[in-house]
Amino acid sequence: MKIKIVLFILLFTFALHLEPVFGEYAPDEAINISVYEKISPAIVSIEAQVKDGVSAGTGCIVSSDGLILTGSHVVEDYKEIEVTTHNGQTYKAQFIAQMGKNKDLALIKINPKKPLATVSFADSESVKVGQKVLTIGNPFGFSNTLTLGIISRIDYVKNRFQTDAAINPGCSGGPLLNSTGQVIGISQSIYNPDHNISNIGIGFAIPSNEAIKFIASVDKKKLSGKK
Repeated sequence: MKIKIVLFILLFTFALHLEPVFGEYAPDEAINISVYEKISPAIVSIEAQVKDGVSAGTGCIVSSDGLILTGSHVVEDYKEIEVTTHNGQTYKAQFIAQMGKNKDLALIKINPKKPLATVSFADSESVKVGQKVLTIGNPFGFSNTLTLGIISRIDYVKNRFQTDAAINPGCSGGPLLNSTGQVIGISQSIYNPDHNISNIGIGFAIPSNEAIKFIASVDKKKLSGKK
């Protein structure tokens, strides 16, 4: 009898030690953690020296040799562009191409010593209102910040996704992600009639298919950073 009691206590104690390993996170939390750990190494912060000071934003690494997608308004009229990767390394970036104000996409290039982690794109035609989305950006200089929400509306006229995931100054050019970590949009702007006094929770993103078409349209020599 005593042996059975001792064995029961040992098994119960062992089970208590196992529980945090397998039951520490809820399924939705596990998805958020997985997406962040997978994608954050492929996200950079961007600071562009411009006429009126500094323009800050976010970028997505789209090729392992350092090609980065961001918002064109982040690097518009730049004098110098500086990129910081997730591990704190800083690079001077070369401007490659832009899609213009209406589309608001740009490509810049850094020259890393080692291959970099990259993002992958999903077909934005399959995006639905109500779908869960995650964003990674650098709001107000707080690097690699994860937020989440849903697709609140699809503007078919302006070809934009509306989301309630927090998008603040410094997040422009960052990814809007689905639950598998694929990019479905590029964060562009927030609707804020009081000039950033408050965040009222309405953000907009450019569908990923626009980004895919833009990257494909740029001259291959430019994509490699060659002039």
